[in-house]
Amino acid sequence: MHRYLRAIGFQELKNTKELDDILDEVIDSPNRVLFARDSEGNDIAELTKEYGHGFGLRVCGQFLEDEESFEIDYYYPYFSGNGITTEEQAEVERHAGNESYAGICDDLKLGIALIFYVQNVNEYLNEKKLNDHCLHGTTVTLSGLSAEGKIIMPIRKDNKKVETPAQTQQRNSLVAAAREGDEEAIESLTLEDIDTYSMISRRIANEDVLSIVESSLMPYGIESDQYAVIGEIVDFTMLPNKRTLEELYILTINTNDLVFDVIINQKDLLGEPAIGRRFKGTIWLQGKINFND
Repeated sequence: MHRYLRAIGFQELKNTKELDDILDEVIDSPNRVLFARDSEGNDIAELTKEYGHGFGLRVCGQFLEDEESFEIDYYYPYFSGNGITTEEQAEVERHAGNESYAGICDDLKLGIALIFYVQNVNEYLNEKKLNDHCLHGTTVTLSGLSAEGKIIMPIRKDNKKVETPAQTQQRNSLVAAAREGDEEAIESLTLEDIDTYSMISRRIANEDVLSIVESSLMPYGIESDQYAVIGEIVDFTMLPNKRTLEELYILTINTNDLVFDVIINQKDLLGEPAIGRRFKGTIWLQGKINFND
């Protein structure tokens, strides 16, 4: 049973029989069906069932010859975020086990390669076929599903130390230059990291780490698309799962200037969310690749 089913309101599933009933419901009455051809030339179908605004279940597989039976390859819970999270070009690679894909993009705001689970696989395959395996000018809308999290208070900000947009742009330019092998940019970033390390070393003796680190996004565990995140809540809402009536929080968070939505079951969130407070938890990072018309 998928760990992140609870994030979209299926926390109370007790056994595989109940799960099979839900998957049959997706197959019998999907909200959307999308067809494509996989990497081996087989016709595959992607069936989507919404259980609330922007979230639900997606079942991928093949219709059999009688066109009435459906063979499930895999399924997963999905949550569609809002807006454009990053405009960096995404690279896509197929998973080894089935016709699912991982996306990867280098966002200068983070300084690390961001890996996510691609939501719109069939749309990607169709676009790839239309554009002769060459995709350009794409953007990505990221979203996260969380099975555990807590609300923590904001840190006290010193206005003199708040980074301005101009400083952020300058640092991004340095990172970009360093990736191209610019020695001056590498030296400048190294000195900045040394200063940051010295500051943290002084403050950690008398302060909690959460009063020093405002936000972070770090790989979590051994699965490449799962992350430990701390981010400021810039907006939030509560929605029910239409089938189970479990209440879910949708949090819009800002971490390292990367803004995206996270969905979490109310029962899995410790604390009361509010704008300005921070969310701390682990997430499964998904992403929708947006193609130019």
